[in-house]
Amino acid sequence: MSQAKVVLITGVAGGIGYATAQRFDQAGWRVIGLDYKANDQVDPHSIHHYISVDLSDAAAIAHCITTLKSEITTLNALVNNAALQICKPAVDMAVAEWDQVMAVNVRAPFILSQQLYPLLKLGQGSVVNVSSVHAIATSANIAAYASSKGALSALTRALAIEFAPDVRVNALLPGAVNTPMLQDGLKRGHLSGESIDDLMDDLGRKTIMDRVGKPGEIAESIYFLASNECSGFMTGQSLVVDGGAIARLSTE
Repeated sequence: MSQAKVVLITGVAGGIGYATAQRFDQAGWRVIGLDYKANDQVDPHSIHHYISVDLSDAAAIAHCITTLKSEITTLNALVNNAALQICKPAVDMAVAEWDQVMAVNVRAPFILSQQLYPLLKLGQGSVVNVSSVHAIATSANIAAYASSKGALSALTRALAIEFAPDVRVNALLPGAVNTPMLQDGLKRGHLSGESIDDLMDDLGRKTIMDRVGKPGEIAESIYFLASNECSGFMTGQSLVVDGGAIARLSTE
């Protein structure tokens, strides 16, 4: 019997992260999940090994990697999904807040990709960086997040060049997806409505699909990029999954 493939997913306790864990579990992969939440705050289903770690802390990541290397000999996929979003005007954002967003959204994926590269190479693996459409087009009061996602997309291209041909590296750019992060950011003032449901409906109408995305839909795209059977000749690419939001001119 062949050994199960192994995937490491960051931000595994969130909407997209947990849906991604479920997708890989259904495909027979062993899922290792990282998130900042305590172990008893995370649904254990579909996550075979959970590690609580603060991804804004480089030392904590290093300790986590040391632990992982003592437990696994190969890695078939790394999904850098964890993200921090602070919704503030650029002129009001503290440097510490900016640094924290960059640490979670860019530095952590860099460290994990760099340090786990030997295991990924042995596993003929791939890296999927979950960026955002904010890397391409953005809105007010989200400068740090948009900047970090632009950097993550650029990092994807750079690592794809350096890791080839042994490890593929691609980015997924989701649009609006119904997750706790989206709900927290709905009141930035760019939508009309009072309740969360009203704001969500208004946001959905701004896409040509007339709705926001579901975490499971993004998980399918992540799995596609991670799997050598599905996307074995893809690397250095950014796949946009946004319900057609950026296909339409803002002046229309």
